[in-house]
Amino acid sequence: MSSMNRTRTVLLREDTRLPTTLSIESEAFLPGWRVVKNLDCQALTREVEEANWNFVYLAGEMRATVFGREGLGALRRAVKCVLAKQEGQKFNSLEITKIVSKRFLGIPFMSVTAHFRHIQQGIGLVPAKDFVLRMPAAVAPESKLGRGREKHHAEVATKQYTALISSS
Repeated sequence: MSSMNRTRTVLLREDTRLPTTLSIESEAFLPGWRVVKNLDCQALTREVEEANWNFVYLAGEMRATVFGREGLGALRRAVKCVLAKQEGQKFNSLEITKIVSKRFLGIPFMSVTAHFRHIQQGIGLVPAKDFVLRMPAAVAPESKLGRGREKHHAEVATKQYTALISSS
């Protein structure tokens, strides 16, 4: 509990690909998620960047408040609520930035603030093969000509994006 009850703690998805040079000690926290024990967020960022990988910070904080006394159970419930808010998004880590335990009218509650992070080898958050750009067509989308232009714009954008990523 003491290692988890601090800010700047990082959780990683269990299937996260990491640099081979990175040495992380972790333990299970929630199903599919592990808490990093030997590194805080700054140290993990340093280690990832030294391996020429990227530790992307996704903008926007997520908050969750749960009832219960300060403890691992309340913290797990709060983090589970935070993770549920971003279901379906592509991220593989979570940085806990603030943990507050208080009482209101004698009822204990815990509030957790977190930011989503992503560890990856490339610089683009979306891999080139998954990149699709939707361009508005000059012709109504129902017509064959409109769909053809959309497809052409998407192909051109994908080629430009791939060229940009591979040149970096």
